[in-house]
Amino acid sequence: MENLLNIFIKSIFIENLVFAYFLGMCSYIAVSKTVKTANGLGLAVIFVMGITVPVNFLLNKYVLEAGALQWLGSSFSEVDLSFLSFIIFIAVIASMVQLVEMIVEKFAPALYANLGIFLPLIAVNCAILGASLFMQERAYQTLGEATVFGLGSGVGWFLAIVAIAAIRERIKFSNVPPALKGIGITFIITGLMGIGFMAFMGIKL
Repeated sequence: MENLLNIFIKSIFIENLVFAYFLGMCSYIAVSKTVKTANGLGLAVIFVMGITVPVNFLLNKYVLEAGALQWLGSSFSEVDLSFLSFIIFIAVIASMVQLVEMIVEKFAPALYANLGIFLPLIAVNCAILGASLFMQERAYQTLGEATVFGLGSGVGWFLAIVAIAAIRERIKFSNVPPALKGIGITFIITGLMGIGFMAFMGIKL
């Protein structure tokens, strides 16, 4: 239980996909103009990561990695399908994003209209794929660890986009130099937030 909590906390604060690795910056910048849309996209990302990371963990463990197919028989013990990881991971992510898109369109049409093209673009959000690739690289041993990592990474991305959206709403009323208005000041604030999150690296877990 303590190990799962450590993974969860690290994935949110210490190894935040936005502030530690700067993944998912496209939708992070584009959809963070208001807190409402940032909340919607952030929750969608949590849902997608919470499903795709454990599903990709199972596929990697029992289908893709070297020797994973030995449950089919001894003749498959040397089969290595790890070269298919990118394709399989992206296919799973695209399927889940399509499901999220249909759910949001059905139950929250206003949010669906506000998110626009960026909702289906979750499928190519490098933070989503990055979470699955980090899961594979770090060789988590159990489904629980992979699930907690996926949820923690999603929560970390959610906090990042909601935080920058809240700041962007406030700086509309600030005296920002004309050359820095919009994306310019957003990049500067993101960099400062990244530096701030580096303080969490001192946490001993």
